[in-house]
Amino acid sequence: MNQKSKLLIVDDDHAHRNMLKLMLEDWGYQAFEASSGEEAVDFVKQQAVDLVLCDVRMTQMDGFATLTAVHEWNPAIPVILMTAYSSVEKAVEAMKIGAYSYVTKPLDFEVLKNTLYNALEHTRLKEENSQLRQVLNVAEAMPLGRSAAIRSLQEMIETVAPSEATVLITGESGTGKELVAKAIQANSFRKNDAFVTINCAALAENLLESELFGHEKGAFTGADKMREGRFVQADNGTLFLDEIGEMPLALQAKLLRVLQNGEIQRVGSDKVKTVNVRIIAATNRNLKEEVEKGRFREDLYYRLNVINLEVPALRQRRDDIPLLAQKFVENFAAANRKAIKGFTPQAMDMLMRYDWPGNVRELENAMERAVILSAGEYITERSLPLAIQQAAAGGAEEIPSRAFANKSLDDIEKEAISATLAETADNKSEAARRLGITRATLHSKLKKYHLE
Repeated sequence: MNQKSKLLIVDDDHAHRNMLKLMLEDWGYQAFEASSGEEAVDFVKQQAVDLVLCDVRMTQMDGFATLTAVHEWNPAIPVILMTAYSSVEKAVEAMKIGAYSYVTKPLDFEVLKNTLYNALEHTRLKEENSQLRQVLNVAEAMPLGRSAAIRSLQEMIETVAPSEATVLITGESGTGKELVAKAIQANSFRKNDAFVTINCAALAENLLESELFGHEKGAFTGADKMREGRFVQADNGTLFLDEIGEMPLALQAKLLRVLQNGEIQRVGSDKVKTVNVRIIAATNRNLKEEVEKGRFREDLYYRLNVINLEVPALRQRRDDIPLLAQKFVENFAAANRKAIKGFTPQAMDMLMRYDWPGNVRELENAMERAVILSAGEYITERSLPLAIQQAAAGGAEEIPSRAFANKSLDDIEKEAISATLAETADNKSEAARRLGITRATLHSKLKKYHLE
């Protein structure tokens, strides 16, 4: 038994209560007493307990009312009711409103012992599962991979995330810079607060300023009401400024002011508002070169570049390609209701040889396409984009007739079904299994394509 478990016995019968206290302590628990429901509720408000063992029949506040009051204070505390045989029906009703279980009087001590153990074990497992979900949520936010390059990045994220430092994330397009920003947030003390994103390249200068800082009613044409900006939305949380290298110089000065003293002004207002926001910025540009060319403020560059995290290109972390590809295939297969297990050796070889100029984003798109085009249990080289097939073929301009160029999805699906039926000697059950569809779906498609 867990000697740290604290149990509260609630019973207006002093002798019965005292007997239970001695027995529970003999079983290894810390036992406390309350002679009434009111006293029990006051006790749990003053001191944490792991379980309440409560009699149903008490002269003032009965066990049902005590159960309700305890759970109003803390619904996580398991409550076990002690009841006479004549009140079992009511005890079952009480379980519907939150009691963990009940035991009948006269007490069977072995039953009581097991019920206490199970209740405490149930609570412990709930806590462990909650903690595990938190750990998994943080792990899920981390960039996926086992390569040396990505492990180094993961370690840096874990190191800098708990700080309040501004972070500049650099790397080629499609490497997953926003995912890194989210991982920093998930591992920080701001993880339960807002994570707000804005793409600095997506808006014109006047609209970007309004998006960032907000505007007053009538500040410009179309401003029909006052609006708070992204900084206010991210107050106490994190603001992710994607493509920071595209921000106009005039706005860079206003951003610098926020970084220096945490003050913003809505467009059209002379009032200053203070915000508490952690800034994470990202760019695929070389900001140092942009500074030298006069396109980026030097003082802002140094304010942003307190911590620099560079996300490696996919070609620099080829060891991660199988893991990433499998993860994407699992996600897209589930979304498209397909039973795809993985890749043929030839298809994986093509993925490993390709240079991935579009990085992880290109891999994700390629896997979505492959899942849609695949008719069997494994992704084949025929399902991969033409560029990947050409790269594997040494840059040949054309791929043999196996390629899907100039064919509709219906044509491709029809050919795949015909080929699979031929391979299985027209065994429709086996063909459906290989295609990852049900026999009924196969019959439907045979009718659709006049293959019956």
